[in-house]
Amino acid sequence: MDRRGFVRSGILGVAGLSFGKLLELEAAVTDRSKVSRDKSIIILWMRGGPSQHETWDPKPNAPEDYRGAFGAMRTSVPGVQICDLLPMSAKIQHKYSIIRSLHHNDAGHSSGDQLCFTGYPAAPNPPAEGPGNVYPSCGSIVAKQLQHQNPKLPAYVVIPRMMPGLGSAYLGNGCNPFQTGADPASDGPFQVPNFNLADGLDLHRLDERRALLNSFDKIRREADASGQMETMDQFQQQAWDIVAGSKARDAFNLDAEPMKLRERYGFLPEYKAPTPDRCGVPAWSQRILLARRLVEAGVRLVTVDVRWWDTHVKGYESMRDGFLPRWDRAYTALIEDLEQRGMLDSTMVVAWGEFGRTPKVNATGGRDHYPNVFNAALAGGGIKGGRVVGASDKHGAEPAERPVKPQEVLATMYRHIGVDPTAQYLDHAGRPHTVLSSGSPIEELF
Repeated sequence: MDRRGFVRSGILGVAGLSFGKLLELEAAVTDRSKVSRDKSIIILWMRGGPSQHETWDPKPNAPEDYRGAFGAMRTSVPGVQICDLLPMSAKIQHKYSIIRSLHHNDAGHSSGDQLCFTGYPAAPNPPAEGPGNVYPSCGSIVAKQLQHQNPKLPAYVVIPRMMPGLGSAYLGNGCNPFQTGADPASDGPFQVPNFNLADGLDLHRLDERRALLNSFDKIRREADASGQMETMDQFQQQAWDIVAGSKARDAFNLDAEPMKLRERYGFLPEYKAPTPDRCGVPAWSQRILLARRLVEAGVRLVTVDVRWWDTHVKGYESMRDGFLPRWDRAYTALIEDLEQRGMLDSTMVVAWGEFGRTPKVNATGGRDHYPNVFNAALAGGGIKGGRVVGASDKHGAEPAERPVKPQEVLATMYRHIGVDPTAQYLDHAGRPHTVLSSGSPIEELF
């Protein structure tokens, strides 16, 4: 049996774990002196495309078939209004900023996902679920450049599982996200499957298998002249650090959070979470709380699935009865929680989706896909709260001031966390590609 087969049937295989793919990392080339170890990013991915009118850019003076059924509310920042179904967000608007002039030209969910996560257009007909990336996601870039700084935790995590745009493309499986698999929004205790050992196996027995594997490696290492064995030893050590160490297990232990704090995020002990499909709204609160817990432990980038904002039909009812009240509570809880823990300066929170919604309400009371203008809310990471970047026209149909592209949001995140956007990596055909081919950080936010 070759070494790879031995590994597959050894430590990781017997344990029933998937860390091998996570941790087959190449040596990072980033200059450590330019990277701060304590900075992180939480992406609250509002998949489906939240309506700009019903969130951060209401149009109270537009005709009714544009402004919709909701009103506008004053915020803690003079002259800034947001949707009146976001009262908790309005009270802390001085703690986060809004971009009102984002735009691109892709009206597809999965292809829009990829554009916003990678900065590059998607391939034709991307899959509706799963990564399907042509270019690496921002999280994979973070894993590529920063994973070596904290081998006891994955640099890149997605809650609960893969979505379009999140994959590593040509960077390889080692830069894919660690997926929690289990959903903290579901009923019952939250347990990450990848931390569960196979029946009859404990860490002592696992350590015995590791010692055996090390003996096997020693024979191969002495005969290896290429240096590949030394590199694989590093990957194996990282895998072992995560499996056997307590740091990762503790970070994912959501039940360690006080019930009072979980309820502040929106957890209701008696609540039965619906299936997170096109019609149901998941209990996002616990996903978002877990993201805070992970970055506090040292994870560098966490993407949280807070879908499904695809409000084609009965958009008012969906927003009023499901999305907006839960979003308002969980989002403000996160901002305040990070601030109280002294983490807001080091943690950038980016809330956005792949596009906005049509400015005119459709015949079924909803709004359709619309990439011409959409919004994002950003907090932390040195961003000054209370700022509004750009503006849309009177109908919320097109950028009217300071158009912003998704690449600029990515550049802003990269600068915060210490990623080199000019670095180049080879695709499967050996062609070099820059991390970000266009876009500069949004200076108005700082």
